[in-house]
Amino acid sequence: MKARIEGSAVDGQAATIELETGEAAHVMHPGRIIAFEGPSQGREDRLLNLTGMYRRKRWVESRLTGPARFVLGVPAGFQFKAVELPAQSDLLFDIRHVLLYDGRMKLESRFQRVKQALVTQDWVRMKFSGGGLLGLISAGVLCELELDPERPVYVDAGCLVAFPERSDMRLAVYGNPLASQQMNYHWEMKGTGKVLLQPAPRDRNFDAGLRQDSLLRRVLREALPFGGVFIK
Repeated sequence: MKARIEGSAVDGQAATIELETGEAAHVMHPGRIIAFEGPSQGREDRLLNLTGMYRRKRWVESRLTGPARFVLGVPAGFQFKAVELPAQSDLLFDIRHVLLYDGRMKLESRFQRVKQALVTQDWVRMKFSGGGLLGLISAGVLCELELDPERPVYVDAGCLVAFPERSDMRLAVYGNPLASQQMNYHWEMKGTGKVLLQPAPRDRNFDAGLRQDSLLRRVLREALPFGGVFIK
């Protein structure tokens, strides 16, 4: 699977994904597919069960198989990044930032500690194993930061996209009393490996597209033909 990105975060981006015969990709937000080139049967949308819905924060997921090519539209203000994960990756992801993942990957749920869940408002982080391409969306250019086993780094809790499963992290603030009063919650992190960060905390526009509607409204919007058009 190959990805090519055009455009900018200011004006919006288009990510072109090419699949060879036998390759597959899962798109977490089918509404972002703005063009598809390939056999009609190459796209299969499916309703997720309750477990899948809770893990993915969506009711519907698209599976596209090659040979095919499709284009994902990325709205202005957000950035798409294709990340090639190794088979033994131990990164845990906020699933809201995952736009697509390689069909070879296996998803595993990792429950957060109570303090983590209270801050992130989510009990589960996702681990992608098996290796392959992961398509991420973030508010601004996604950046990487190397962790140190001894020296802590402080990361804005709203900017953290992914972190190593075996990292040591706790809620903290830093600086003098005035500084600590002016900042969001931060994670004090130690360990090995890299963390992935977006440069701006998740904002209302991002959350609006991923809002938790009522169960009935979400089912009707995603299960009925043209439900996304008529049911707002």
